[in-house]
Amino acid sequence: QVTLVESGGGLVQTGGSLRLSCVVSGSINSILRLGWFRQAPGKQREWVAWIHRGGAMDYVDSVKGRFTISRDNAKSTVFLQMNNLKPEDTAVYYCSGRPERWPIESDYWGQGTQVIVSS
Repeated sequence: QVTLVESGGGLVQTGGSLRLSCVVSGSINSILRLGWFRQAPGKQREWVAWIHRGGAMDYVDSVKGRFTISRDNAKSTVFLQMNNLKPEDTAVYYCSGRPERWPIESDYWGQGTQVIVSS
């Protein structure tokens, strides 16, 4: 059993920065990749970034050069450093983990943390 708990959201002005954290508890070694999704009001949830077990990282084009995903294995935590934030980054951000046995086992999800970027 794996649980994900996000923190770090808030209200920030355009051009500002936030760092989201996601603490992973449970069998972290059974997770192939950890990442972040976001869902803006009235829109579908979209993938933002992954960090794979081996360390490789992927980003959606809209955040490349502004967001950085990282992990601290000792603390079982994955981070999303968000710089130069824009109003279109406003969304609920969700931490997600893909298990080794996917799709037999479903993806893990956190409860979400709200990010609001004011113009």
